[in-house]
Amino acid sequence: MPTVKQLIRNARQPIRNARKSAALKGCPQRRGTCARVYALRKVARVRLTSGFEITAYIPGIGHNLQEHSVVLVRGGRVKDLPGVRYRIIRGTLDAVAVKNRQQGRSKYGAKKPKK
Repeated sequence: MPTVKQLIRNARQPIRNARKSAALKGCPQRRGTCARVYALRKVARVRLTSGFEITAYIPGIGHNLQEHSVVLVRGGRVKDLPGVRYRIIRGTLDAVAVKNRQQGRSKYGAKKPKK
C-alpha cells in the first residue's frame, strides 16, 4: 500500500485496454504483401506497411492470392481460427472479387450482375 506522499509523487496509472487490431495502428485498413499463403486454412501471412507481420483470413470461395500479392487488410476476427484477427478485402488491389456472388456482394467485391 503506497503512502500519500508516494501517491502525490507518482499518481496511479489507469489500466489501458489492449487494442483488438494493433497492427492497423488506428487506421481502418492497411496495405500489405503476402509473405506466405496457406491454402488448407484459407489464411495468408501478410507483411503490412506498418511493419507488422500478421495472419489474415481470405473470405469467400476460391482466391487468386500468391506470395508477393499486394492486398488490403481490415480488422475482424475469425471465430474458428485462433489468432486470426484480420481479414483481406476482396475486390481491391491483387485480391480479385468472388465470382457469381448474388447476395452480400459488397463484402466480397462482386459487381451487380447484368439482367
